[in-house]
Amino acid sequence: MGKVNARRRVRSPGRTTAVLGATVVGAGLLTACGSEGGMKVNVYYAPEDNFQSVVDNCNEQANGRYQIVYNKLPRDADGQREQMVRRLAAGDESLDVLGLDVTWVPEFAEAGWIEEWTGANKAEATEDVLPGPLETATWDGKLYAATKNTNVRLLWYDDRITPEPPRTWDEMISMSRELRERGEPHEILFTGAQYEGLVVTFNSIVESAGGRILSEDGQRVVMDDGAIRALEILKEVSSSGLTDPSLTNMQEDDVRLAFQGGSGAFQLNWPYVYASYAEEKPDELEHFKWAPYPGVGTPGSGRTTIGGYNLAVSASSQHKPEAFEAALCLRSAENQKFSALNDGVPPTIESVYTDPEPLDPSQPPDPEDNPSMATEYPMKDTIRESLKNAAVRPLTPAYQNLSTVMSKVLSPPSDIDPQGTAEELREQLADALDSKGVIP
Repeated sequence: MGKVNARRRVRSPGRTTAVLGATVVGAGLLTACGSEGGMKVNVYYAPEDNFQSVVDNCNEQANGRYQIVYNKLPRDADGQREQMVRRLAAGDESLDVLGLDVTWVPEFAEAGWIEEWTGANKAEATEDVLPGPLETATWDGKLYAATKNTNVRLLWYDDRITPEPPRTWDEMISMSRELRERGEPHEILFTGAQYEGLVVTFNSIVESAGGRILSEDGQRVVMDDGAIRALEILKEVSSSGLTDPSLTNMQEDDVRLAFQGGSGAFQLNWPYVYASYAEEKPDELEHFKWAPYPGVGTPGSGRTTIGGYNLAVSASSQHKPEAFEAALCLRSAENQKFSALNDGVPPTIESVYTDPEPLDPSQPPDPEDNPSMATEYPMKDTIRESLKNAAVRPLTPAYQNLSTVMSKVLSPPSDIDPQGTAEELREQLADALDSKGVIP
């Protein structure tokens, strides 16, 4: 998910920058100076190691008609949102293209801060986009952003410990108990700290159980039987010795490190963990396997919650046609593939997953210097299929309020009383929805 979207190791930029046909320009220098005169299109986006190369490529394609300037937002999602919200609320005309976490589109659209995508721009922005990511770019039946990258959690395991992965949470819990009895690594590792990562875990289990937290239109709280079943699962896993004792402090990288340290049998995490494992434990990589997110009750019912970023055009921009054009270039299939192979951010465009060509088609494939989707994303088919039936977090302008409430009420997971916690969530989420406000 966007808020917790981890970055993988950086590849040497020499060849990959050349592949994009751009001259490398220091991000800090470009942000400070831009082009000498002429129109500037300001892009406000999260730090991404090789995004400047994408910007350079799009500037070359613009051929001097305008210059895209990459303005790096803070690394943490809350800081990114706060900076943009305050400037947009003040009517700042210098913001053109906005990099939005997938949970922010309803909020920004409802506030009137971003433009609707229509006509040819909409057609290009939606072509071949997987349904899960596309849903995060829409609000009230309208498209308000173009998808740039996505993310899904998978189930990761060691085939020396469990040759066959569990297909449901019940199977995973049963396997964990059996492994514990045999004195083998048995822990089920997931993000349990009081932050957005815990909300993502909860939402994924709710959706896998066929439940809902809010109504489909985001107007009322539901917290149905599927949501209560998710509370029961969180309670059982976290209070029966089946997970890490430090669960309430665990974020994505803590989960990754605990698994690599040998205490876990299963981890629920983003695909970046594969590159980290390949770098830190290469001799054991052949045993590091993945599977779809576990279902609830029925195998195949697992629905993983989407992360990622979308690109929107500011309603206050003085260069809207150029901003739409720039955004479309920055998230084109070519540039999504480049970002996937260099920054580990999964594409939203389906054809990128099946693209057999290495990054530089004129050179022989090489996993180190000229990677392809096959070499960098061996789990690409599982990611792609997961995105076709993925879960999104509750779509509402008040999501920030809801997320704060859920992370607080669900923490620590071992204290959950399924029926009582469900009622507490119903009351507090209803209050959060009633506020209707955009909180800077």
